[in-house]
Amino acid sequence: MPTYSYRCRSCGDEFDIQQSFSDDPLTMCEACGGELRKLFNSVGVVFKGSGFYRNDARGTSSSLTAKDSKPAAAPKSDAPAPAAAAPAAS
Repeated sequence: MPTYSYRCRSCGDEFDIQQSFSDDPLTMCEACGGELRKLFNSVGVVFKGSGFYRNDARGTSSSLTAKDSKPAAAPKSDAPAPAAAAPAAS
């Protein structure tokens, strides 16, 4: 059964109680009769193992994106292009 935390809006009393999922939430403080509010706590989540990072999610063959799959452009050079060779004389 899960544990729920409550706080009284009038007296500030806080307590934890185990309740079933089917139980109705508590509404009245036993100490002063004020209105109770259910508190939401953070949960501890630990990601272990592979598959949690972008590079671990898929195999290497399907990890290429559209940007990566384009052929690479020829490198540009500042040097002038070589002169075309004259055709051989026969």
